Parts: sequence; C-alpha cells; structure tokens
Amino acid sequence: MKMTLRAALATALILIPLVTFAQSESGTSSEKTVPVKIVAPQTIRVTTPKGSGALPLYVSRDWSKPQPEVTRALIIFHGKLRNADVYYASGKQAVVAAKADKTTIVIAPQFLQALDADAFHLPPGILRWAKEGWAGGDDAMLPAPISSFAAIDAILLQLANRTLFPNLTEVIIAGHSAGGQVVQRYTVAGRGESALTNVGVHVRYVIANPSSYVYFNADRPLPGGGFGPFDGKKCNAYNKWKYGVNDPPPYVGNTSFTDLENTYIKRDVIYLLGDKDIDPNHPALDKSCMGEAEGPYRLERGLDYFHYMQLRHPQGMTQQAWIIPGVAHDGDAMFNSKCGLAAIFDKGTCTTQVK
Repeated sequence: MKMTLRAALATALILIPLVTFAQSESGTSSEKTVPVKIVAPQTIRVTTPKGSGALPLYVSRDWSKPQPEVTRALIIFHGKLRNADVYYASGKQAVVAAKADKTTIVIAPQFLQALDADAFHLPPGILRWAKEGWAGGDDAMLPAPISSFAAIDAILLQLANRTLFPNLTEVIIAGHSAGGQVVQRYTVAGRGESALTNVGVHVRYVIANPSSYVYFNADRPLPGGGFGPFDGKKCNAYNKWKYGVNDPPPYVGNTSFTDLENTYIKRDVIYLLGDKDIDPNHPALDKSCMGEAEGPYRLERGLDYFHYMQLRHPQGMTQQAWIIPGVAHDGDAMFNSKCGLAAIFDKGTCTTQVK
C-alpha cells in the first residue's frame, strides 16, 4: 500500500534562545522528576488539522537556505532522558568518523515533557508530551493534540523540499533505547516516507536496542523457543499499542495493520543489538508485563522479534539484524561502532549479521 501524508504539514523554522537548567546538587533524581539539562536551540513548526505547535531540535546546518552539498540526512532520536544534545553530539561524531561531514546534515529532535516546559518557562506553543508518550506516537498534551509521528512527518517534509536539498539522496532515521522505540513504531505507522521517495530519496531506519517492539498478532516468544499465543490473563494489556495492534493512537487512523505490516517489511530496516545489552534489571528497561512478554532483556527481545518477522515473512522481507560486539546499552558506542557506521553511512560491512 502506498503511504501518503493524510494532512499537508506546513513547516517553518523558529530560532529560540539556547537555555540550560542545572540539576539538583544531589544528582540522584531520575528522568521521572528531573527536567532536561538543555533545550534544543531551534524548532520546526508542525501544523496539522488538529492544531499547530513547535518541536525543539538541533540542526547542523541552516536548512532554511539551499544546501546543495548535502546528499545525506541523519535524524537521530534521544531516549528516555530526552537528552537530544547528547545524541546530536553522537551523530556529529559519527559523521566525522565516516568522513561525511561535508555532505551530511544531522538533525536531533527533542520530545519534551511538561516538567521541562515548566522548568525553562517555555512559550505555550512548544510541544510537550506525557511521560514517554512520544515513543508510541501519542498526541501531545499541549499546545494541540499533535502526534509525535506528525512531528517526524514535518521533518521529512522539510528534507523533501528540493529547493532546499536539491541533491539529497538518502535519509537515515535512527534511534537508541526509547529513541529506538519511536523509530520502530514510526517505521510501522509513519506516513512521511512518501514525501521523500516521491522525489527520489531513499529512507533507511536504524533501530538500536529498544525495550520493546510492535507485534502484529497475539503471538509472543515461548519459554522453550518459538512463538505462540500469549496468555492474556497474566497481562491483559500485552497486545495494546505500543506492544501490539489494539487501540493504536489517533495518528494510525483506520489503516489496517495488515496493510501496515506489508509496508513495514518492505522498508529498509536495520536492527542494531548490543551483545552485552543483557541486563534483565537495567534501570531503563521496560519491566511492565507487556515488555516482559517480549523477553527478559533487550538483546533477546530484539533477536526474538527479528526471528518473529522472518517466520511471518519467509519471502520478501529485506530487513536485517546486526549484533554489535562488546556493547551494552550505550547509544554512542552503538552508532559509532563499525557496524553502526556501516548502517548509517554504508561504510564497510558488518560481519555479525543475524541469519
């Protein structure tokens, strides 16, 4: 099924002051209670039939002006901590390591929570989500019910502007941890890719170490191997979005999951899995019963999901899974590894591909 943008998205860049926020002296608070340290210095306007808002982000070039030298765009997503500055730095480091800094634009969106907006006294038009709701495409709390997926659509539409990017050939959408979750869900349900493919730009999705994935039916990994129906009595929400197909966010609309799955398997997807990301008690691991239904830790969850998709689509699936040796839950190490650079920049090959 050809995926098209449901509503035209108008985009405009707004420069906002760069601001920082000091954490408490104890330094022991978690992302549940502590605002981000810094808010990204630019925003992109996201306009949908539901309203308009501004998404903070980092951009390595002035993309309000033509950038004829740019041939690749790297969009890199933060995790739970909403630390877009850290992921932006990792993305720029990868660009330098790949010797692609002269031809690559790096973009790092930032999905803020209400506590961030309050701490920085941000204007009312800045988009903000409930805790981690952005990772599943939920609507923002304020200033309008705009899906985080619609915000990604707006970024892709900006890159599809041939006046600004006449020589762009490839866009990489990459995320680690909760950022890997938003990329995986967007790969399933996102509509913005067509804006780029319609002008001849290839899109690749790089999904690194997420805690969970969207399953397309009621099956889950079985303790003895293989897949089978999950006992919903143990966890009645296991098949709800963002883990399954029930009750998806409004952005998904009436599109059938059969159509979404058929589109998903044809997309250029590389799963990056750290072979040391095996801590079943990692503080950022999804320990809900829905997450636990997918496996005990991230490496196993990722391998199981890849094999699940292979079983469902023995023909016609071109997705790949690569294991990053010696890396645990570390986005910088994942994207700047040999395999990470190969996934993003087609530099070299990865010898640890999962069959």
